Amino acid sequence: MDEGSRPDGQETSRKRSQMLSVLCILTFIGSVMNAFSSLMIAAFFEPFQVIAADLAEKFTLPGLDIMLNATPVFFLASGLLYIGSLTGALLMWKLRKTGFHTYTIAQILLLIAPVYFLKLPSPSILDLVLSGLFIILYSTQLKSMN
Repeated sequence: MDEGSRPDGQETSRKRSQMLSVLCILTFIGSVMNAFSSLMIAAFFEPFQVIAADLAEKFTLPGLDIMLNATPVFFLASGLLYIGSLTGALLMWKLRKTGFHTYTIAQILLLIAPVYFLKLPSPSILDLVLSGLFIILYSTQLKSMN
């Protein structure tokens, strides 16, 4: 059945809320930027390592030491998970509940990925708070999705 149609063939008017639109747009921006940068780092990993090592010698940048210990597989996995997050947001934009589930799974895996690949003791508090906030806010919009 098509979005916006009923079993009797008549059209229904489902409208995306302003809150859902804002959340999706923010997710589009963040997911596209993160997917692109992660995939570019994975594709050009050796030059990235050289540049990152040079930056680490000149500046004290938080987290750069962790990135120097990462592998291309971590960046590839992250890029693909951000594409999953983007896919979920696109589905929610079209008012599909499956988008919420796709987005939520991608976000949980994005929280776990650094722990698994980089051997960190736990996910970042900021990542936990932002992912949790977006999941909670998206969940409040489920009633408008089918």
